[in-house]
Amino acid sequence: MVRSYQVRVLGVDPGLTRCGLGVVEGQVGRQLHLIDVDVVRTAADAPVALRLCRMAAALEEWLDVHSPDLVAVERVFAQHNVKTVMGTAQVSGLALVAAARRGIPVVCHTPSEVKAAVTGNGRADKAQVTSMVTKLLKLTTRPTPADASDALALAICAVWRGAASRRLEEALASIERGSR
Repeated sequence: MVRSYQVRVLGVDPGLTRCGLGVVEGQVGRQLHLIDVDVVRTAADAPVALRLCRMAAALEEWLDVHSPDLVAVERVFAQHNVKTVMGTAQVSGLALVAAARRGIPVVCHTPSEVKAAVTGNGRADKAQVTSMVTKLLKLTTRPTPADASDALALAICAVWRGAASRRLEEALASIERGSR
């Protein structure tokens, strides 16, 4: 028997200047619900170590306040700007460590995976992603800036893909039990 579970996901759109955080709750086939969304900012001219401390504290606070079942982080991909990639990777690492310390599972999705899950098009632009996030969560206003919308899109993607993974695991377990 395949069960559908209510899940709370913290989506993290990592960045050293702006880090989007969004919590969504729901399950496949049911209305998704926005729990909270925000963008944590640090000054570009501040020392990197202090900026990372600020991001780490914010991530810790969100995990404590929202108690997610899962954390979804955007997978870092190669960009032309090495400095941007470094900051993104550093903040991703903070999210991974904070979740791991609490025993919370983490999934990583590429931007293309998230876009495809939310809009049906892996090459969708920011406006299309924001529009679909607004519709899927039945929001009266669009989440801004894009980092907020991206964090929510990550959480939505994880709710939907996580449920699919659980269904596959349950089906495989059922087949395995039947073959014994």
